[in-house]
Amino acid sequence: MTEVFIKAAEKKGHTVKRFDAAMMSVSGCHACQTCFKTGKACSFDDDFNVIAPAIQEADAVVFSMPVYWYTIPSQIKAVIDKLFLFYHAEIDISGKECAIITCCEEDDKFVMDGIRIPVERPATLLK
Repeated sequence: MTEVFIKAAEKKGHTVKRFDAAMMSVSGCHACQTCFKTGKACSFDDDFNVIAPAIQEADAVVFSMPVYWYTIPSQIKAVIDKLFLFYHAEIDISGKECAIITCCEEDDKFVMDGIRIPVERPATLLK
C-alpha cells in the first residue's frame, strides 16, 4: 500500500522522502527537554535527527503502518512520540497535511482505532 501511494504521489509531481522506522534506530523520547539545543533535533543522536528536517520541510506527512496487536508498531511510535521535540522547542510545523495508511487482517474496522486515535492528536501539531 505504501509503494502504491508513493508511486501515485510521484506521478502527480510530488517529491516523496520515505523513512522505514522499522529499519532505523529511533529511541523513545527521554523527556530531557534539550530538543534542538545541540544543533540537532534530538540530543540523543539517533535516526530521528534524519527524519526531523524532512518533517520540517514537508508539505505533508503520511504515516504508514500495519496494526500490531491492536495498536501502533513500536518503531513508528517512537517517531510519533518524538514529534514532541517540535512542540517543546516551539518550532512551528503546522500547515501540513497528515494521513495514515494502515491495514490489519481483521474485518472489524474499529481495530484501526488503535492507530487512528493515537495519531489524531499529534497530527493536530501538523495542521
